[in-house]
Amino acid sequence: MIVTSRFVFLHLHKSGGTFVNECLMKFLPDARRIGYHLPRTMIPKESAKLPVLGFVRNPWSYYVSWYSFQLERPSPNFLFRILSDDGRLNFHDTLRNMLDLGAGSVRLELVIRALPPRYSNQGLNLPGFALAPIRDTQLGFYTYLYRYLYGGEDRPAVVGRLEELREELIPMLESVAQPVSEETRCYIEKESPRNTSQHRAYTEYYDDYLRDLVANRDAEVIRRHGYRFGA
Repeated sequence: MIVTSRFVFLHLHKSGGTFVNECLMKFLPDARRIGYHLPRTMIPKESAKLPVLGFVRNPWSYYVSWYSFQLERPSPNFLFRILSDDGRLNFHDTLRNMLDLGAGSVRLELVIRALPPRYSNQGLNLPGFALAPIRDTQLGFYTYLYRYLYGGEDRPAVVGRLEELREELIPMLESVAQPVSEETRCYIEKESPRNTSQHRAYTEYYDDYLRDLVANRDAEVIRRHGYRFGA
């Protein structure tokens, strides 16, 4: 979470937030980092009425990115270890377990107990108590994170698409009267992405069943932001 005098930026997991965080901290003198992956409900009281900005990504792409990133790590997080049986399961079966967390999965209690009991400002930074409300919602994990991060207020957050981040970030900043220097524009246009993972085109990881399961469980994000599989 980045707080400025004009807006608050919230960092949705693996959705371009690291790039934006670095940009804001580098070029905005009044930018303050207030925790990591924190939800809207934790914005400081004095900043609670400011506009909220953020980014989202295609859910089918998110799950491939998450899986690939964890698979590359020497020590994957507890969420990945439980859902993948310590790396023994392939993408299809791991993602099926992830998508079932909100649909009666017995693994949900294991994940809740394994997650930290409080915010730690590192990694996913999702305490067990913050994930517990996914129970029986039928929501996909990514849509649950989206609601958890951006929800809870009458005024909707302004959420751009990761896929158009370089085109959308400057207009988003200008929409909240944030001056954008030429140096900032150059950084946004040319700086390399952050926290990327190595994987094939995300469409290659899905069979029809898994593609349609994501479409069902993450329908809210897909519909709201105009996503389609393969587009």
